[in-house]
Amino acid sequence: MQSQTATTATFVILAIYVIIMVGIGIYMSRRTKSSEDFMLGGRNVGSWLTAFSYGTTYFSAVVFIGYAGQFGWLYGASASWIGVGNAIIGSLIPFFLIGKRTRLMTNHIGAKTMPEFFERRFDSKGLKTIAALIVFIFLIPYTASVYNGLSRLFGMVFDLGDNGATYIIIAMAVLSAVYVTLGGYKATALNDFFQGIIMLIGIITVVALTVQKKDGISAAFDALNRISDSKTETGTLGSFFGPDPINLLGVVILTSLGTWGLPQMVQKFYAIKDEQAIKKGAFISTLFAFVVAGGSYFMGGFVRLYCTLGGDKDKTYIETVNGKPVYDTMVPALLQQALPSILIGLVVVLVLSASLSTLSSLVLTSSSTLTNDLIKPRIKNFDDKHQVMFMRIFIAVFLLISVIIACNKNASISTLMSYSWGALSGAFLGPFLYGLFMKKVSKAACCASFITGVGISVMHMILFSLNIEAFSGIKEAIIGLNCPLSLLSPINAGAFSMIVSLIIVPVISAFTKAPDKKIVDNAFSSLEKSV
Repeated sequence: MQSQTATTATFVILAIYVIIMVGIGIYMSRRTKSSEDFMLGGRNVGSWLTAFSYGTTYFSAVVFIGYAGQFGWLYGASASWIGVGNAIIGSLIPFFLIGKRTRLMTNHIGAKTMPEFFERRFDSKGLKTIAALIVFIFLIPYTASVYNGLSRLFGMVFDLGDNGATYIIIAMAVLSAVYVTLGGYKATALNDFFQGIIMLIGIITVVALTVQKKDGISAAFDALNRISDSKTETGTLGSFFGPDPINLLGVVILTSLGTWGLPQMVQKFYAIKDEQAIKKGAFISTLFAFVVAGGSYFMGGFVRLYCTLGGDKDKTYIETVNGKPVYDTMVPALLQQALPSILIGLVVVLVLSASLSTLSSLVLTSSSTLTNDLIKPRIKNFDDKHQVMFMRIFIAVFLLISVIIACNKNASISTLMSYSWGALSGAFLGPFLYGLFMKKVSKAACCASFITGVGISVMHMILFSLNIEAFSGIKEAIIGLNCPLSLLSPINAGAFSMIVSLIIVPVISAFTKAPDKKIVDNAFSSLEKSV
């Protein structure tokens, strides 16, 4: 619990932050004239706003609170490799590889959302409908995981019980709904820029204080190497690749490659202004990811110096559930020890900034997809005014469902996020990526990817998370395999679904019929232009 002075300072910082967020929403509402303005900012967003919007959508409380704590505990300092993967594979490569093609092709065929891209690119209304349902359903657990991360931090700062955490979740949902509903994409992008600056300052400060508290980097690594890892071995938690490099690779794949197929990430390229903005944005977003993601995982690598499962009075005792530590409590415990209480307000705003920027992109992607791809085609005379109105209504519906799930504390932050990313990117990665580069990609291949991406995530959830008695035999048989790449992990299941998508799309396309040649040639004719 903070001192009275520190608590007051935190409330003042929060109040200023909220006023700025709402003010930006009101300002941008006057510049939002059409549904394309609301969804994509008129496709005229510059490099800095796009890069910061991409980065702040990428990283939230899920990374800072959930993943940094869990993988810092499991892999020690080697968890920093996740941040490196996020910067290079998740930020730099997609800007250069798919940024220009996405902007050109989606603009040429008139696609405002990823489901609409599948419809126009593959001449299939069915693909659009299925994709829209997948987006709406599987963005919900990701949103819930962001709320869980926020409630953990606020619970630590203000010593809140379960009811208090619920009120915080509701308040954050209302705040994100207000400025997204008012200003749409433009308000989200401008807020993301402001929030990104806060994240950069906050992460650098937190990492410096975390290491300083343990007498510098060398002393911290020495102390880390004296601690036994999960296999009761010493000398691994401070090593280059850590105690479990194979499963660490699974995390890198899920959190890095996944961005290539996530609708809330790819949609940033729909809205970017021109080719120069893409090139410039690539370097800005990569640097942002190195600092924010790299800093978060580097900080998380030292949680064992601050947390314990018992027997060390100098560390915070971490509770266990079914013999496993509650990972989501580790980073809040670290912050409580490493930071002066007067700086906790900075961390609160840091995590709030990261989370609200992600939430705004998620709700905007979900509501625009539901309205544009499911409602609009089925209602006559559905003009721009009605479309924006429905998007605002679905923002509220989406947030309400997410809040209800977030108030259930049984699922960890990383589990919720893993199932969401695994299903979404496992379904869309192959069809979207190959759809930009290969003319022979077929509708059947897209359907197969949709089925495997969602199927793998749902089956894993049924077998290993819901603990349904009827499937216990299958679960025990899989456990008995003793596979080095843990099939029990929803993270590895998500990474596996993405790799499957990349394999089956070209294979099935080779044996099935491609869309009509005129449709395909029209889509690819856009690539001969400049942005």
